[in-house]
Amino acid sequence: MNIETNNIEGNHIATHSIKSKNPRNNRMRPLIAMRALKNLINDPEKTDQVFVVINAMSGTSLEKTFVRFRKTEMGKKILSENRNLLTTLLDREGLGTHDAGTLGQAYLGFVEREQISADGLVDASQLKEEIEEPRFRLFGERMRDQHDLWHVTTGYGRDTFGEACLLAFTYAQTGNRGLGIIALAGMMKLQKALGAGARKAIWQAYKAGKRAAWLPQQDWEALLSQPLEEVRQQLRIAPPEVYQEVFENYKVANA
Repeated sequence: MNIETNNIEGNHIATHSIKSKNPRNNRMRPLIAMRALKNLINDPEKTDQVFVVINAMSGTSLEKTFVRFRKTEMGKKILSENRNLLTTLLDREGLGTHDAGTLGQAYLGFVEREQISADGLVDASQLKEEIEEPRFRLFGERMRDQHDLWHVTTGYGRDTFGEACLLAFTYAQTGNRGLGIIALAGMMKLQKALGAGARKAIWQAYKAGKRAAWLPQQDWEALLSQPLEEVRQQLRIAPPEVYQEVFENYKVANA
């Protein structure tokens, strides 16, 4: 198993790819999730089954997250200003004006190194088609668009191992059970290549998500200009030491 090959689409499916008929009131469908999970375990290339599991088990997590978001002062400000985070993240010239060592520069380096773009997340989402209420749609899109900022801020890469860790972190932040199930399935699969280190790293990621400040409500536009290490301290995000150690050991052993 090559854990450096990302076979779950860079977690772009992970947080906010809404495909249910009513994402604000999505009932749980555990039997559908179990069948899809079995299909995914048998054939990891069937990435469409990831969507099935998440949609079957997300329940009302996005609605609950939105309710919490709109009650925060920053959430109210973002909604009233009708902010579009995607526009900011697509402005690479603007990102390049941030000082070295800032979140903005780190994010720019990340997307250039990975050869990705913030609008690539849009392809995996049907938010515009399926959410009519403007404020809820704005929130859903913002959650989707900040995903790679979470990668940079937490330190988890887009390799399969890093994606599984970020899924666990995101589950702790949002309570989306579909993400938790996929993280658990990823852990079981990764243990074959990484041993107990996979379990320890993913568990550390979950605990980190619990300890961290609530990322959905953050003023990411303002944070881009701040030093990355200060952002991490402000958000109470510790280095993913277990993930980094296990991943480095794996790369050395397979060099």
